[in-house]
Amino acid sequence: MAGDAGAAGRWGALCSRDLGRRQAALDGVGQAVLSWSESLGDTKGGHSGGPPNPSGSPTDGLNEYLVRLLGLSKSCPFGDVRDRCGTILQAVQEMGVRIPRPLAQGPSEFIPEKEILQLGREDAETRLLLIEAFATFGRLDNITLLMGFHPQYLDSFLKTQHYLMQVDGPLPYCYRHYIAIMNLLKAEEHGWSLAELIHVVVLLTHYHSLASFTFGCGINPEIHCEGGHTFQLPSLSHCYLSDCMNGNNVVEERLNGQEGSEGTGTTCEVQALMEKMKHLQECRDEEETSQEEMATRFEREKAESFFVAPSENKKSIDTREISRHFEDPSYGYKDFSRHGEQYVPTFRAQDYTWEDHGYSLVNRLYPDVGQLLDEKFQKAYNLTYNTMAMHKDVDTSMLRRAIWNYIHCMFGIRYDDYDYGEINQLLDRNFKVYIKTVVCSPAKTIKIMYDSFWRQFKHSEKIHVNLLLMEARMQAELLYALTAITRYLT
Repeated sequence: MAGDAGAAGRWGALCSRDLGRRQAALDGVGQAVLSWSESLGDTKGGHSGGPPNPSGSPTDGLNEYLVRLLGLSKSCPFGDVRDRCGTILQAVQEMGVRIPRPLAQGPSEFIPEKEILQLGREDAETRLLLIEAFATFGRLDNITLLMGFHPQYLDSFLKTQHYLMQVDGPLPYCYRHYIAIMNLLKAEEHGWSLAELIHVVVLLTHYHSLASFTFGCGINPEIHCEGGHTFQLPSLSHCYLSDCMNGNNVVEERLNGQEGSEGTGTTCEVQALMEKMKHLQECRDEEETSQEEMATRFEREKAESFFVAPSENKKSIDTREISRHFEDPSYGYKDFSRHGEQYVPTFRAQDYTWEDHGYSLVNRLYPDVGQLLDEKFQKAYNLTYNTMAMHKDVDTSMLRRAIWNYIHCMFGIRYDDYDYGEINQLLDRNFKVYIKTVVCSPAKTIKIMYDSFWRQFKHSEKIHVNLLLMEARMQAELLYALTAITRYLT
C-alpha cells in the first residue's frame, strides 16, 4: 500500500500550494492510516518491538506512513498539514498502536528547539522560501530550517544546490548524487571532460564544506532517517505526544536557565570585543603597516594555526558515521603543515583570485554556476544586521573579515592588503579551536565547543559564523582546485 501510485500521489499533493488539494490528500492519508491501524489494533504483540523485521509485513508499511506523518507534523510549512498529521497520530495512538516519536528535540543538538525558527511565526520572505523548498523537495530538512535564520543566504544556497543537482549540466544525475556522497575517486577508472571536471569539483567542495555547517550547528538526523525516530509504547501518557509536538523540554529549559547565570562576565566579553574593534580601526586610520610587517604577521598567524589542534573529544556519530564507506584507513584531514618541514608554501590570493580567475573559469566551463557561487559567497561574507549580541548599529565588517581570512590562512592563503595581527586581537583561542575543528575535523565538533565561544551572542549569529566557515572553506578548496586546472590548461 505504501508504494502504490495512489499513495505517492497523496503524499505529493501535500506539497501543493492549493489548500483544497492538500485537504483532499490529508483525508485520503488519514482514512488509509486509520483503517490500517484498526485492522491491526486487535493483534496484540504485533508491535512489541517497534517496526518488525520481516520485510514486506503490514506493519512495515504502516510504520513508514506514521514516520512520514511525524515528520510532516514537525516540519511542514503549511499549518493545516502540521495540525492534521498530529491529529492522525494522536488517533492512531488512542487505537493502541505504537506511534513514532523523534529521538532528538528539534533540528539541532546545540540549539534549543524553542529558539529555532518556529513554523507559522516566520516572516513573509522566509515563509515563501520554505514553501518553495517544500514544494520542490517534498520536505524541509534540518539544514534548511537552521539556515532560515538568514533568508537572503538561504535563497542563494537553495538556488545553487538545485542548479548543481537538478538542472541540466555536464554530469548525469546519478553521477551527481554519487559524487555528492564520496570524497575519494580512483582517477584511472574514470575520464572526465573539463566541463565534467568542473562540475565534479564544485559538487565535492559544496558537500565537503556543507559537512562543516552540519556538524558545526549540531544538526540532528532527519526524523524519517535511521536514528531520527523510535516507536512509543501505547501505555505511555498521551500527553507525551503533545509535548513533542509543542517542543516542550524540561531539561532544555533548565539548561537555558543556567545559561543566564553567566551574567556580567559574558557581557564584558562582548564589550571588550567591541573596544578591540574600535581600537584596531583607529590604528588603521592613524598609521599604515608596511608590507614586510604584514607578511611577517601572516606567517606568524599561519604557523600558529597549525598548533591550534581540533578537539580530541570523541562522540558517537552512530548512523552518521561515514568512515565505514571508505576502504582507505588514512582518510581524513591532514594538516597543511607536515611535521619536519621548515617551509610551508603560501598561496598569494592576488596571484589567483576567485573574482578575477576562478569565477570566469567556472562560468566558462559550467555556465551560470559561477554566478550562483559568487552570489552565495558574497551573501555569506556581507550578511549583517548591524548587531552584536545585545548591541545595535554596529559595523561588523572587521570581525567578519577576520573570520574569513583566518580560515583561508589555515589553508595557507594570504591577502597582501590584510593585517593578520587583527586576527589575534579579535578571535580568542576557544573560538579558534572551534573554527579549526569545524573546518578541518567537523565530526569532532561537540556542544561544549559551540557553547564556549561568543557566549552572549544569539544563535542566529553563531549560525552566521557557520555560514562564513562553510563558504570560506569552499572558496579555499575551489581556489586550489581551479588553480591546478588553470595550470593544466596553460
